[in-house]
Amino acid sequence: MHTPFTSAKAQRKFIPFGIKLLISYMLLIIIPIFILGYFASAIMTESIRSNTTNTIKGTLRQIEDNVAYKLEDTIRLSDLLYYDTTLSKQLLHYEEGWVSYEATTKLLLPKFRQTIESTNRSLWLSVYLRNETLPEVYYDSKNIDPLVVKGKFFDLLHLNRITDKPWYKSFPVEKYGETEQWEQVEDDSQYDRISLLRRLVDLNDPANLHEIGFMRISVYLSDLFQSVDHRKIGAGSTLFITDGNRNVLYASGATEQTNEQLWDSANGESYLVIRQPLPGLNWSLMAMVPSSVLEKDTKKVKMLSLVICSVSCVLIMLVAYFVSRTFSRRVLKVMSVLQSFGQGDFQRRIHYSGNDEFTTIASSLNELGQKTQNLIEEVYTTNLKKKEAELETLQAQINPHFLYNTLSSISRLAKFGQVEKQHQMVMNLAKFYRLSLNEGQTIIPIGKEIEQVKAYMDIQQIKYGDRVRIDYNISSEIVELTTVKLIVQPFVENVLEHAWRGDQIAIQIIGYREDDVVHLIVEDDGNGMSQETLHNLFNGEGLQRVGYGIRNVHERIKLYYGKDFGVDIESEPGEGTRVHIRIPAESI
Repeated sequence: MHTPFTSAKAQRKFIPFGIKLLISYMLLIIIPIFILGYFASAIMTESIRSNTTNTIKGTLRQIEDNVAYKLEDTIRLSDLLYYDTTLSKQLLHYEEGWVSYEATTKLLLPKFRQTIESTNRSLWLSVYLRNETLPEVYYDSKNIDPLVVKGKFFDLLHLNRITDKPWYKSFPVEKYGETEQWEQVEDDSQYDRISLLRRLVDLNDPANLHEIGFMRISVYLSDLFQSVDHRKIGAGSTLFITDGNRNVLYASGATEQTNEQLWDSANGESYLVIRQPLPGLNWSLMAMVPSSVLEKDTKKVKMLSLVICSVSCVLIMLVAYFVSRTFSRRVLKVMSVLQSFGQGDFQRRIHYSGNDEFTTIASSLNELGQKTQNLIEEVYTTNLKKKEAELETLQAQINPHFLYNTLSSISRLAKFGQVEKQHQMVMNLAKFYRLSLNEGQTIIPIGKEIEQVKAYMDIQQIKYGDRVRIDYNISSEIVELTTVKLIVQPFVENVLEHAWRGDQIAIQIIGYREDDVVHLIVEDDGNGMSQETLHNLFNGEGLQRVGYGIRNVHERIKLYYGKDFGVDIESEPGEGTRVHIRIPAESI
């Protein structure tokens, strides 16, 4: 069995004050910043998306105005002929020969030439006359687009050339000044043109609106819709001009779609579709804008918001770090002093500059430490005197006890007439007490403590002879170290008093140093002790006489050297006993 006399104290762990301050600071500041940044970004994103949409619609209105202008310009050219009463009268003049030729060359041709020259755009004016007395004047293109060759020109043809054409037959009933139609006829589709179709009527009889001719003004789609450029909207966008049947007349941008209905599936998904009707026509201007155009600036806003929040967080973290570090360093100084006080060191002091709460705390702690230190010194001095008195008392209790046992042995020798042994025992007793008194010193070298044990065994071997065998194994490095006197002899005495098993007993005394501790061991091969007996030895329960010397030594060691030192005993019945004494390695 092993009996310990020391205990360990667990230290409580905690989260440092600086970490708590930093975490709380970040939770109270950084989280609101990110929440505020998120809502600000969302509001700005929605605002930018709305502004972008409005900007696109504004651009479409500008395109719409430009297209409307060119449409109106073409209609204006047709008005020059439609509302010309002189032209109307001339077209109703049915005379052949020179009169017809002169009317054509001096009136009709200059009028048509003047009409096409009134604009700087490329166009092809074809006038179909019901009056066949007037000669035809036309340009034979020979299957080549005449606009490419001529730039702008006119034809004078007879109406019978188109009377069987579907587009002429389906032309709506005339309403004065209103009936007109844009349509791709003849080779318009082949050459990407579109034509304005309109009648010429007898202005002398507005009630009947008798048709006297038909005019067709052909223009390039690219000229009419020159402003329809998808690049004005953004990369990836597509612009369309559609007719009343939602068929594509013109497109700008990469697309293969030819029917407006195909765009409906894109709306609300990855594209924004905007439709604006062109005024005065059954046409529409369509824009298919990818989400990337709308989100282009919003991504910048989101990234900017993220960068601002991140930079703010970094700056706040740096500020929080320095603030928490400043406070935590002051708190740690206070904690360090309090821990020192808790460990019994009341000499630590702290000093803070300034005049704040920490300065007041430091001043109070310093004053508390000084007062506690003074009080401890007073108590220590008192306890030291008390301890010396108790040690002397315990020491005094050893000598009479041993003296009583030895005198009893001398008495028995005298009774049996063994004068020589009696003489040797008296001489050894005198030697023992000479070593024990040691000029009144309580602390003696370990070497002298072992001599006391040897003097004691010399006395006992006179009594027991060869029945007792004792061996000494003492390291030379501990001989000059010091110990409280009479800490080994009581255990040797206890062996001879209580540990016999038969008529022989062997004792071994060992001494060595390990780091800053001296170990003294007394071992025997006697009858040993039970666990209950060991317990009673150190608690003073029963066996008062047996445990008295052991408790005396243990208490003296603790009294002088502290609670970390003392006596441990290992013993089992029938297995002998091992006494382990631990004292600090101190020199004289």
